[in-house]
Amino acid sequence: MAILRLENGVTYTKLEDIERELAPLNVQLNYWTVGDDSNLRHLLAKEALSDSEKEQVLHALDHYFEQLKETEGYQSRDLIVLNPNIPNLDTLLSKFEQCHTHADDEVRYIIDGEGVFGFVRPDGLQLELTIQPEEYINVPAGAEHWFHLTETKRIKAVRYFITTEGWVPEYTNTPIRFPALVTQ
Repeated sequence: MAILRLENGVTYTKLEDIERELAPLNVQLNYWTVGDDSNLRHLLAKEALSDSEKEQVLHALDHYFEQLKETEGYQSRDLIVLNPNIPNLDTLLSKFEQCHTHADDEVRYIIDGEGVFGFVRPDGLQLELTIQPEEYINVPAGAEHWFHLTETKRIKAVRYFITTEGWVPEYTNTPIRFPALVTQ
């Protein structure tokens, strides 16, 4: 279940409250089950996956990809698997922990672990949304945001792309006001 925290400390867990707070950004949040396929569940429980195991996971979830291709024009997808044992993980993540935008939508389907998307609403209010397994998020092009992992530093997420070129971060230099990420 997603958890939304405003910079003033107010927290929401009900989907209708979260959707109301995200509405100025046009962020979409949905629940997508991974199902009960035992092979898929076994793969999701593993810390790391080989390339062939990643393809098995993607194939098992391709009904969502087919839906996005048909309704939204998405052309490709991949699976990112992050865990604390990845060399230079903090360096890899550091480019997303600053406020930025993208020329294309940033679409993620979290299938294991969790991550936090932070947002700057048009009214200047900042909020952080913790996304957990079986949650899908679409951060529209141009939405000012940041991303970091929770303290578990573990996530498996399917990323969907119209084009990968539009996914390069464009930094805005907006300071993040959440204590966990305030840096000098």
